[in-house]
Amino acid sequence: MVEKQEEMKALLLKTKEEILAGISKAMKSGSETPTGEPTGDIYDQASSERDRELGLLLNDRERDKLRQIDEALLRIEDGEYGICEECEEEIPLGRLKVMPFARFCVRCQSEMEKLQAQTRRFEEDRAYREISFNEEEEG
Repeated sequence: MVEKQEEMKALLLKTKEEILAGISKAMKSGSETPTGEPTGDIYDQASSERDRELGLLLNDRERDKLRQIDEALLRIEDGEYGICEECEEEIPLGRLKVMPFARFCVRCQSEMEKLQAQTRRFEEDRAYREISFNEEEEG
C-alpha cells in the first residue's frame, strides 16, 4: 500500500510539474503577441479572439486539474488516498494510474455521471417549458 502511494505521489508531482510548465510556456507565448491596435481584417480579429478564448478555457481546465492534484496529494498525506469517497472501497491501481487524482471508483463515478445527466436533462426540459409558457402568454 505504501509503495502504491509513493508511486502515485511521484506520478502526481510529475503531472503537476508538466502542467505548470505548459501554463508557463503558454503565458510566455501569449505575452509575445502584440496587443493594442487590431491588425488584419475582421476574420483575422475573430480568429485571434477565438484563440484567446480557447487559451483561457484551457487554462481554467489546467487550474482545475492542478487543484485536483493538490487535493490528491493531501489525501496521500492524510492516508485517505485510493479510497472511494462514495462507497469507501479501494480504487483499483489501474484506475489510479490513468487518473491519479480520482476520488471515486468506476462504479460510483458512473452512477454520479448518470445522475448529473438526468438532472441536466430535467433542468433543460423545465427551462424549455418555461420558455414556451411565456411565449403562449405573449401570443
